[in-house]
Amino acid sequence: MTQLALTIATTDYDHFRDFRTGKVKAEGIDLNWLTLGHHECFARFTANREFDLSELSFAKFCTQVTRQDSDIIGLPVICSRLFRFSSFYVNKKSGIKTVKDLIGKKIGSPEWAHSAAVYMRGWLHNDMGVKLQDVHWYQAGANAPGRAEKVEITLPEGVNLTRVADKSLSEMLASGEIDCAIIARPPTCFLQNHPDIVRLFPDYLDMEEEYFDRTKVWPIMHIIAMKKSILEEHPWVARNLYNAFDESKNRSLERLLDPAVSRYPLPWLTTYARKMRDRFNGDTFPFGIEANRPTWELMSLYCFQQGISHRQFTPEEIFPKGIMTSVVI
Repeated sequence: MTQLALTIATTDYDHFRDFRTGKVKAEGIDLNWLTLGHHECFARFTANREFDLSELSFAKFCTQVTRQDSDIIGLPVICSRLFRFSSFYVNKKSGIKTVKDLIGKKIGSPEWAHSAAVYMRGWLHNDMGVKLQDVHWYQAGANAPGRAEKVEITLPEGVNLTRVADKSLSEMLASGEIDCAIIARPPTCFLQNHPDIVRLFPDYLDMEEEYFDRTKVWPIMHIIAMKKSILEEHPWVARNLYNAFDESKNRSLERLLDPAVSRYPLPWLTTYARKMRDRFNGDTFPFGIEANRPTWELMSLYCFQQGISHRQFTPEEIFPKGIMTSVVI
């Protein structure tokens, strides 16, 4: 049987590794897998559609999938997901002790359509009474200058955003030019133990556990996007890819639970993995639509509120029709 040749670009995730190396196969598909940094995946797929499938920021995906006559569709396959209460970094000299202290302050993030910042801006706006219009927002590279927006956005009325091309957020936070930064990875000034830079929420783990217990939202950062033309010509492709991704992920989680085969040299890792498995009802990293419905729906709301998506959507609209059809053996 002739295999359908496709090219995919992702970061080297353990939960994709068995699929990437060929230990798990997608029936009928021959994948040319490019292992790239995620920012390179985003930029090249967004600008030029260089790959048939690509890891893509969920926020940037939301912009592109809601365009009129969009040429992409998603797979309910999650590359990266993280809770983000740890991502607020503040300069102590700004006097920020609580969430409400952010009102009237200067807050930076690398891009407006930056998934980590989208979640936290949405939480501030909807849950904490710190509206988008209550803050002066800044955009710059996290630890180096020059980062630009990759997708079109329409800022909500009254939102004040300043783009800075010649400085990094880390520099501006350390100097006091901004009061707070929402960054996916710790800024250099924090990692270098700058005396004025601290996390706003040092108890972020407790906050994140409480947030999940209350909302069932497990924030999704990156998903797999694919050209819609492939699905139109080969409607079987999406489910075969999903099945392989899911099997690869399940094999990765099984390794985490087995101390004899875990590839990570850390003490008590399998004990912690079992604790997380039980907390998340057996699957610490679920794929699919229904298991993630609260998260898909929340991001739809946040991206629309923040002028990132062109319209609000339901999960069923952004994934192939029938991809989660039950197969009973």
